[in-house]
Amino acid sequence: MPAKPVPVIASSEITPKHLYLNRREFLHAAGLGAAAAWTGALDAEPVEAAEKLAIAKRMVTTSEAVSPHQTITTFNNFYEFGSDKADPAKFSKTFTPKPWSVAIEGFCNKPGSYTLEDIVRPHALEERVYRHRCVEGWSLVIPWVGFPLGDLLKRFEPTGNAKFVEMTTVLRPEEMPGQRRRFPAILPWPYVEGLRIDEAMHPLAIMAVGLYGEELLNQNGAPLRLVVPWKYGFKSIKSIVKIRFVDKQPKTTWEKSAPEYYAFYSNVNPGSTNSTFRDQSTERRLGEFFMRKTLMFNGYANEVGGLYAGMDLRKNF
Repeated sequence: MPAKPVPVIASSEITPKHLYLNRREFLHAAGLGAAAAWTGALDAEPVEAAEKLAIAKRMVTTSEAVSPHQTITTFNNFYEFGSDKADPAKFSKTFTPKPWSVAIEGFCNKPGSYTLEDIVRPHALEERVYRHRCVEGWSLVIPWVGFPLGDLLKRFEPTGNAKFVEMTTVLRPEEMPGQRRRFPAILPWPYVEGLRIDEAMHPLAIMAVGLYGEELLNQNGAPLRLVVPWKYGFKSIKSIVKIRFVDKQPKTTWEKSAPEYYAFYSNVNPGSTNSTFRDQSTERRLGEFFMRKTLMFNGYANEVGGLYAGMDLRKNF
């Protein structure tokens, strides 16, 4: 069954970033100090502004409030910089996301090495307000800036043998302290993720270059990261340096580390029991005190459910 078209909805006004920068005043005014303490973000240092981006179109996929800029940029999983949530913001300051190039390989007619400008310039940038759900049980609503991943992949003319898309994060241990840890290593580097080709071509999947109307900060995956909103956050690979069209399902980093818990698809599924962390039926939106129910496919079931028609989503988790 083909995927349902994604509605383009006129964006309601997103709260300006400057209203969020004093995180402590905002939380106390809202009575959310206890929840902020749970996130560890209450005393985070303010994040400097990045370069503004020209946005041609906006799509809002949820009526829920957008998460504060300070939370999105100081509470991160990016193990290349360390395993604590504050490590990416703390240790990524010397990371250099420009100049940048991406290797295109595998079953396509236009392989090669493309600069960041080659990758981004042909595409009109869109703001996409998406839910973000971590397998650890916390969630956000993020105003990403990017463009459809499928539009990018089509430019390289994948052949009929291209059944999957494999992506790889940069390997730079001199700038990424998490990659230097040896005993034990946090993960097998470099970080690798992948999608089935029809997932990659789905209009909800985007290549992000920014958030909150500005260029991506280092801790959020600069300069180029995947965003797949119906999957757990670890599928949205950051700081991409290689895209490879392959004929067999790639072995991803978390599959190598713990295959009994992290399978290839990793769709958000409130009925899943395949998690080292917790029951997946509920989640905590950062900044909120009470738990909320997790939605199938993170609330995007109408759009992406057809991709998995007939599949056993407990077996293919």
